[in-house]
Amino acid sequence: MIAKLTGIIDEIGTDNIVLDVQGVGYLVFASSRTIAAIGGVGDGATIYTEMQVSETDMRLMGFASGSERDWFRLLVSVQGVGGKVALAILSALEPGEISRAVATGDKAMVTRANGVGPKLALRIVNELKDKVGAIATDPIAGVGGAIHAPSSNSADAVSALQNLGFKPAEASAAVAAADAEVGDGATLDALVRLALKKAAK
Repeated sequence: MIAKLTGIIDEIGTDNIVLDVQGVGYLVFASSRTIAAIGGVGDGATIYTEMQVSETDMRLMGFASGSERDWFRLLVSVQGVGGKVALAILSALEPGEISRAVATGDKAMVTRANGVGPKLALRIVNELKDKVGAIATDPIAGVGGAIHAPSSNSADAVSALQNLGFKPAEASAAVAAADAEVGDGATLDALVRLALKKAAK
C-alpha cells in the first residue's frame, strides 16, 4: 500500500496530477482543492495517497492533507459514494465544512458537490453522523497553499481514547489540542497521555 508520495509535479490535469518520484511518474487523481493547494508544474510536493481497486480499475487517489484522506475513506464507506463522487465532495467542501454539514444534518451543503443529489446527501449525513468526531479537520494555511497536516498518530490516538470510553467528538477535540501542543515528532504514547489530560479538564 502506498501511503504517501514525495516528488516533483510533472503534469497537472483537471482531476489528476502526475508526480515524478525519482524518475517514476505516478498518476494521482485528486480533488480540485488538493490540485490548487499543492503547487505548480516543477514544484516539489508531498501527497497523501489511497489506492482504490475495483474489478475493472485501479487508481491512486491523492490528498493534500491527512484529514482530507480520512474524509475520503469515510465518504466512500457510504453506499453509493465511489471515488469520483468523494473527490467531487472534497472539491466542493473543505473538511471542516463537511464536518459541520454532517454534524448539523445539513444535506443541502453536501448537494453543492457535482453528482450528489438530495437522497445521497441525506444518506451521507445520516451514515457519517456518528463517525464525524473521529476526524480532525485541517485548515489550509494561507501562505503558498501550504497544508498543515495532523501527526500520523492522530487517528490512532483518537481511536485509543474512544476505546477508553470517550465520545468521538471528545476524543477528536482532545487529540487535536494535544497534537497542536506536541507537534509532529510526538510518539503515539505521548500523544495519548497528553490527550487524556486535555480530555479530563
